[in-house]
Amino acid sequence: MKKNILISVYNMEIGGIERSLINMLECFDYQKYNVDLLIFHHVGEFMSLIPKSVNILPQVAKYSVFRKPVILCLKERQYSLAFIRVLSKYMAEIKSKSRNLEEGAGYIQMQLTQKYSSFLLPKFEKEYDVAISYAWPHDIIANKVKAKKKIAWVHTDYSKLEIDNKLDLKVWNQFDNIAAVSDACRDAFLTTYPTLKEKVLVVENITSPIFIKKMAGEELTFYQEESQTFNLVSVGRLSYVKGFDLAIEALKLLHMKGLTNIKWYIIGYGGYEKEMKDLISKHNLEDSFVLLGKKTNPYPYIKNCDLYVQPSRYEGKAVTVSEAKILGKPILITNYPTAPSQIENGVEGLICDLSVPGLARAIEEFYRNQEMKNILMKNISNKDYSNSYELDKLYKIIS
Repeated sequence: MKKNILISVYNMEIGGIERSLINMLECFDYQKYNVDLLIFHHVGEFMSLIPKSVNILPQVAKYSVFRKPVILCLKERQYSLAFIRVLSKYMAEIKSKSRNLEEGAGYIQMQLTQKYSSFLLPKFEKEYDVAISYAWPHDIIANKVKAKKKIAWVHTDYSKLEIDNKLDLKVWNQFDNIAAVSDACRDAFLTTYPTLKEKVLVVENITSPIFIKKMAGEELTFYQEESQTFNLVSVGRLSYVKGFDLAIEALKLLHMKGLTNIKWYIIGYGGYEKEMKDLISKHNLEDSFVLLGKKTNPYPYIKNCDLYVQPSRYEGKAVTVSEAKILGKPILITNYPTAPSQIENGVEGLICDLSVPGLARAIEEFYRNQEMKNILMKNISNKDYSNSYELDKLYKIIS
């Protein structure tokens, strides 16, 4: 008899977590498992990429309000939940100021909203063999779903996350297992929550080379007119964490050295867009540092670039770096804490100093040293980056 699995995620907007979920669903064994997908808010370009074998549950209105503007919640007559959102924001600002947190208010607000909303949210009637909360916060699977076993996923570096850890720990304690996407991610998590050691295992982001290469084959004429330029590509949410301000400054530094035919293309969206545009304008880089916005399929851009760059301040495990390997591209990442778990330095790519000069120096080395690029690409081409076997760890828990 097939086992019944529930997987939850907030929406299917373009992002690394959502992309890794699509890859996992592409590799799932539907001969043995029935998979229901609980998407709290049915929006996002990745909705169309969900495999047909997955049963997408109907949207529950009350679960869709957590990231909507409060005004929209009021228009939809979700008055109690809108009030909780406002109250949580006020309380989160007080908490973050008292703890001198620079960016924590938004995360803590989400935690408080989930905590206080739980009294108003409906429970799910169906009981599952396993319920998987694929993205933080994990309160809904913890409190509103019946399952014989519950698993939560960790995608980020918890040593860098500014949240209410005591409140967070109460939620983690309700799960039977916690899956971290890398060894470094697990270690950072356990530094914060050492009492959870027995629950934590590593299940790396699943990559589906067949799916990625198929998507990368989509025709792209974008670079044809840029044949004389050295094209860099980065993919990620437009946020401070992704280090795109460092990238802009690094490109300015390279142009000042006379390397004006280097162009940098960013695929992604987010709340940091205005700050980025202002910095691009300040350095007169409008024609060289290009924000491409949302792209459901970033793979043709990665496939056709000269260098893939991840300039992040911190990451759990960047999905797009693994995908760039599959597409055989030379890779440069900054030395964020989990970087050594992402690439083998000097073999699959380079890890550079997490600074503007560090980025600029490394990019210039790639620009001038074609032999190094060729060696790295040869090393990558000789490796098999398929890892559907990672799902065996999950199957073992399920059984």
